[in-house]
Amino acid sequence: MSVHLLGGGALEPADAPLYAPFLAEAAARARAAGRTAPRVAIVSIHPGGPDRAEVLRGVLAAAGAVEAHVTSSPGGEPLALTAIADVDGILVGGGIVEQVRAGLEPLFGELRRQVAGGVPYLGVSAGAMIAAEGALGGGSRIDGVLVAPEDPAEPGPEFEVEAGIGLVDVAIDAHVAQRGTLSRLVAAVESGLIDGALGIDERTVLIVGEGGLRVEGEGSVWRVLPGDGGVLVSTIAA
Repeated sequence: MSVHLLGGGALEPADAPLYAPFLAEAAARARAAGRTAPRVAIVSIHPGGPDRAEVLRGVLAAAGAVEAHVTSSPGGEPLALTAIADVDGILVGGGIVEQVRAGLEPLFGELRRQVAGGVPYLGVSAGAMIAAEGALGGGSRIDGVLVAPEDPAEPGPEFEVEAGIGLVDVAIDAHVAQRGTLSRLVAAVESGLIDGALGIDERTVLIVGEGGLRVEGEGSVWRVLPGDGGVLVSTIAA
């Protein structure tokens, strides 16, 4: 089974093809267990509350038959283990990345155990960013220096890295082309804050499985690695 990392922005029924590979893996697991439809945990930690969770349910249902087990929180509280218990797939939606990470932190060990046991994971936006060993935050400055767009009237916070789930070993960023955050990844790698990163554009999914990396969708995945005397940047296109 695979880890599916979606760079955000894909929240319409027309975006269902980006969710379909994840749902197909969950369906295969369900059939092996004798279930006709996959039971998928949808975890939404978002200020939009239940409405955002219903958006995720709708786009996943557009990809195929699914029995959705939905957990919704506006943020600020840790989730219980029941949110991801007895499922064939786990979908974690977007939101404020620090809040998504904090809400799921008590479940990190169980998430690793389930994915290692064959349960596919789909992270959307913040849900993709926290899948890494080191979860990137949403800050726009490194050592006080501006490295990403911010509101000129309101200086942003420091860009920080906290412990993530650990499903992939390289840092993940989302909305990269749309929010102009490639410069932040370059600065973070050059400063040594992170060893390397993959930045995913909106409506683009990176699938990490036994066969390597696969990209689907309309954008690119940006690979940022340290190099001799600087930083190497390349893209992985669909």
